[in-house]
Amino acid sequence: MSIRSFAAPGLALALTAAALSACAPTAGGGLPNGGPAAFNEADFGWSQMPGRNSIQGQIAFARDGKAFDCVASVGLTPDTPYTRARIRTLYGSTQRAAVPAAVVRARTVADANADYRTYVRSERCENGRFRFDGLPDGGWFLIVPVTSGDAPLVLMQSVQTRGGRVVSVTL
Repeated sequence: MSIRSFAAPGLALALTAAALSACAPTAGGGLPNGGPAAFNEADFGWSQMPGRNSIQGQIAFARDGKAFDCVASVGLTPDTPYTRARIRTLYGSTQRAAVPAAVVRARTVADANADYRTYVRSERCENGRFRFDGLPDGGWFLIVPVTSGDAPLVLMQSVQTRGGRVVSVTL
């Protein structure tokens, strides 16, 4: 039986908000290997173009013998210099990570006035599956809140779309 069967109605919303907080502006910090990447709205323009690519995903994450289930929505953030720096700070990697939601919320990033939430796509994760369609060629960061009944984690993975293909991702 899914954790959603036992969760209070607000749990899914709280976990989604925690995971997608990586998509909201916060103050302080910067890149661990240098200065912060400046927010430049022009860097996001490509991500708004129509495309023929799709990302279909499923959650198969387990740790210490516990299977994790997605909670609510999956975020898809365009890979730009600013978001790459942000992802590196929040998740410790720009390729793949599994980080406690509390750790992600506690970290801070540069450029508190940057608001790129309008460029972040969101889709429901149901039965451990999600799908994004109509994507242009480019790099993306998948952000997925998951739980096994314990403290929630946030999974992050970099994905490349190109050539009108469907990219299958297992997190």
